[in-house]
Amino acid sequence: MIQSQFTPGPREELAAAVVDAKARKDLSWHDLTDGTGLSVAFVTAALLGQHALPADAAKTVAAKLDLDEDAVRLLQSIPLRGSIPGGVPTDPTIYRFYEMLQVYGTTLKALVHEQFGDGIISAINFKLDIKKVADSDGGERAVITLDGKYLPTKPF
Repeated sequence: MIQSQFTPGPREELAAAVVDAKARKDLSWHDLTDGTGLSVAFVTAALLGQHALPADAAKTVAAKLDLDEDAVRLLQSIPLRGSIPGGVPTDPTIYRFYEMLQVYGTTLKALVHEQFGDGIISAINFKLDIKKVADSDGGERAVITLDGKYLPTKPF
């Protein structure tokens, strides 16, 4: 039976245990994703407490991290989502995404509505990818793809 969390605490504790075991075993998020049949972005989000994993994926990851059956069960529960507490984020990487939305949020909204009409881009029917590419001016760039299904507003 599908279970759901009503407080973030259990998944936050499990996320801390996952990060600790990942570091102790010197594994990458890609290593943990191998064999799950899922994307690295989805599995990483799940292990950090933001998604439920299918049973087979939860067992695969738990075996790599030496997690017990309680952890396997918890990885399959629907979490209370939201990893950033209220207020402006203080972590520099997360803050830059916040800053991007502060600067480009209204632009994205205007362009989405102009191209699609009144509605939203789903974060449920959604894919996320990140790639490191060479910068022609030297160094590296991050290419982040947010691929969400458009859901039109339906009058009722």
